[in-house]
Amino acid sequence: MAEHKLEQQWTPELLDFHKELGDKQMGPLWASVFSASEPRPRAVPYLWKKELILEMLEKAKELLQVGVGSIDRRAVYLINPGMKHLEPHGWGGATQTLYAAVQALNPGEIAPPHRHMTSALRFIMQGTGASGVVNGVKYNFEPGDYVITPEWCWHDHINEGEDTVFWMDCLDIPFTSALTSSFFEMYPETRQPVEFPEDYNTKRYAGGMVRPISDRKPSPAPLGRYKYDLTKQALEGQSEFAPDAGDGYAVEYINPSTGKDANRRIGARMQQLPPQFKGKAHRHTHSAVYNVYRGSGYTIMNGVRFDWKAGDIFALPAWTWHEHVNTSETEEAVLFSTNDLPIMELFDFEKEQAYPENDGHQEILSVFEPEHLKESVVIK
Repeated sequence: MAEHKLEQQWTPELLDFHKELGDKQMGPLWASVFSASEPRPRAVPYLWKKELILEMLEKAKELLQVGVGSIDRRAVYLINPGMKHLEPHGWGGATQTLYAAVQALNPGEIAPPHRHMTSALRFIMQGTGASGVVNGVKYNFEPGDYVITPEWCWHDHINEGEDTVFWMDCLDIPFTSALTSSFFEMYPETRQPVEFPEDYNTKRYAGGMVRPISDRKPSPAPLGRYKYDLTKQALEGQSEFAPDAGDGYAVEYINPSTGKDANRRIGARMQQLPPQFKGKAHRHTHSAVYNVYRGSGYTIMNGVRFDWKAGDIFALPAWTWHEHVNTSETEEAVLFSTNDLPIMELFDFEKEQAYPENDGHQEILSVFEPEHLKESVVIK
């Protein structure tokens, strides 16, 4: 319930009336969350350690095989403790709008094609030899790559290498489920046909930020795979200048035919924190999910320190104070992140605010411990 100046004046009779309304499937508007002065996210800041995620996926690998006649995807999704009330329906996302999972594909496995109205993307974490086909275009997966699957596009995966390949999936399942707009369909065959040369669109955009003239007209996915080496070049190009006070050196992935986000409903960014970078705190209406690709450090969210290293994933809820710190004296930290900024901007919900105290730095009130290692996690 939101804070109310009149709450302390509510009489026992009025409180009984509130209960009576609830018993009759009604409620008092004067006591509702609509009068909250600022966003109150249901999700809480949280972090999932790489070791724990991989341990759970190893168990899944022992119990389940991917392919026709078995499961179509071996993925463990991440449930924010603040979103657990939406389980067991599978809507308990990493944030209120974003669903994140880590998927493992063994050598020789084929994840059969399907499509859904939810928008999806993948960040390749480790392993080589896997690829995906999106609407007839085959994309090879390499660590650090960002691969998109816009809504209602056929997509499948195959691992033709010798290593298990892991990647993070991000979808807008909580958002589409809340709107009751989800559709899902399996492809009638084991594989969809590859209708273009391998890595067709990646090669067409090998020059970076120039586009073939045929892509002047808007297209939902003229470029389906964003290679890490080109992203790294873009970050290095910024590094001769002063870093952003909050985000270091950061770039966002865009659709080259529209100039807007590569995935229409889910934004994605890559940022590089220089050695000993200590960002200033800020907050914004959009939420985000971070995947630590390289390096180590910590992020302070609402006064709680979350220590991270490569492979860890953490959730940043809406309107949460946060600042990133790279603890290394010699190595850069690289963070991939997804966000719901495209949705927030579409409805003019996005607001941002700089932390006003202590030269932009929060006081560390506690250090995060995972939910399964203690009885309760108290995060203000």
